Amino acid sequence: MQDRVWSNWRAVLGGGLAVLALTACSDNAGDTATVPATEDARASEADLPEIPVMGPERRILAFGDSLFAGYGLAENEGYPERLEAALRVAGINARVIDAGVSGDTSAAGRQRLAFTLDAQEEKPDLFILELGGNDLLRGLSPDETRANFVAMLDELKSREIPVLIMGMRAPANYGGEYQEQFDALYGELAQAYGTALIPFWLEDIYQDQSLFLSDRIHPTAEGIEALVASTIGQVKGALPEEEG
Repeated sequence: MQDRVWSNWRAVLGGGLAVLALTACSDNAGDTATVPATEDARASEADLPEIPVMGPERRILAFGDSLFAGYGLAENEGYPERLEAALRVAGINARVIDAGVSGDTSAAGRQRLAFTLDAQEEKPDLFILELGGNDLLRGLSPDETRANFVAMLDELKSREIPVLIMGMRAPANYGGEYQEQFDALYGELAQAYGTALIPFWLEDIYQDQSLFLSDRIHPTAEGIEALVASTIGQVKGALPEEEG
């Protein structure tokens, strides 16, 4: 992308680095900073048209870091919760399980993946993999991030669980070589494993700082709603067809 675009992303990601290091990278960060649901969110939900929920339950496991855990938001305002609501409004009998843990790197996700999968009552119909942001913040090697993703994707492939990868991007101030290696790994792994991919899942909001909390890292409730609206099509497309 152009330098102007990356400078905006650098402001969003880099501007909150010190705050995030003290908050989102803490294992308990998601439990300590909550705000009440907004009146607008409640009103918009009440105004949604009634569409009958059809078919068998579709179980989606949303596995990620604080961006899925809903850091700084009320319990029902996180991406997994709002995605479930939007899918059900669309008539899909969805259950989205929030497996986001604030502060998780790809290595931490790799360590808890098998346990998380084993703890599910049923095999997920879709696994959404959203990690890498904390690898960026800690300056971890893209090779290390790639190796952790490979291990997770191997595990998911062995269990025959469809995957949607939520990609991230490195800002330009990380250096051209780092940026190129990090940005490429999501698409390359999605192609290698035949998974669905959203190349940069914050694409539609990252230039609008009003859609981020004061740390300039985590989306507001309105930002989450915008992300759900911009990604629900890919989520629906990644769900396997219902068995007849």
